[in-house]
Amino acid sequence: MSIDREQPGMAPGEGAALCLRDMGAFHVGGAALSLSDLPITKKVLAAGGEPVRMDPNGTYWVGQMYAQYFFPAQPLSSVPLQLWHGGGLTGACWETTPDGRPGWLNYFLRQGWDTYLCDAAERGRAGYAPDHVWGAPISQTAESVFERFRIGEGIHGLDEQGLTQHAFRGGQFPAHAFPSMVRQMVPRWAHTDSVILEAYASLLERTGPSVVVCHSQGGMFGLTLAMAQPDKFRAVVALEPAAVPASSEPGTLYDVPTLIILGDRIETDARWPSIRARIREFAARHPSVDILSLPELGITGNSHMLMMDANSQQVAGLVQQWLARKLLSS
Repeated sequence: MSIDREQPGMAPGEGAALCLRDMGAFHVGGAALSLSDLPITKKVLAAGGEPVRMDPNGTYWVGQMYAQYFFPAQPLSSVPLQLWHGGGLTGACWETTPDGRPGWLNYFLRQGWDTYLCDAAERGRAGYAPDHVWGAPISQTAESVFERFRIGEGIHGLDEQGLTQHAFRGGQFPAHAFPSMVRQMVPRWAHTDSVILEAYASLLERTGPSVVVCHSQGGMFGLTLAMAQPDKFRAVVALEPAAVPASSEPGTLYDVPTLIILGDRIETDARWPSIRARIREFAARHPSVDILSLPELGITGNSHMLMMDANSQQVAGLVQQWLARKLLSS
């Protein structure tokens, strides 16, 4: 099986056929849940149709997650690599950048990694529980995301001229394509962390020990599970994790090889200086944790969306080099 992904603006070799030995998808995790004593209603499910009797009482499957897998024809390692997204996002964030460049899925497949692309529980193709189970979700405005993801500040609406004018000068995020990122954002919940963690643990049971590349909220999930179940991980690469685990007791050792990558302009956000301080404390307690601050390497302008930035392939290359040193050189 081969896929030709040639597009304008690709780097040399990026447009060559990508050969796979297998690909597919599955759902994993979750549990059956029964609801009762809810009112029966009637709803029209298609314009012009007849009302349908809707009885919400009965059994649902909730808390499952969705995973696609892509296995290159010539694998680099017997260890698979998984891509875990952040809050309000799905696995789509790893597929193609908002301005149409190949995403990290493509990059790591071309490096030879057997790769799993995930939609966490209660996101995207994982499916959703009825409102009676989790309640109303949280949605995020484009304006708030533009600022919190450190793309720029002070936009009002999504016109391209305003986006580029208000983006940080020298910023790496393709601000003119920001509407394409907004299109892929989905509702989320703030109290379903345990559900998501259980589903990711079920995925790791199925795949075996893996390299987990995770972003933002997904970074918190990756680090938390790696501390609790280190035998399920070969390495963690966390792109600006939204939180790091606190040691459950003095002397608790976190020994999974871990790389935490930080972008630029952290000081411009109200939350990120404190998050960065906790990340540095976490790394100081655990020698297995490396921190890669891109500005300290002279790589400037990166937003919170490192896998979407204009230099995303350069950042992916740094990840690949680190993985080669930690896992592939022996």
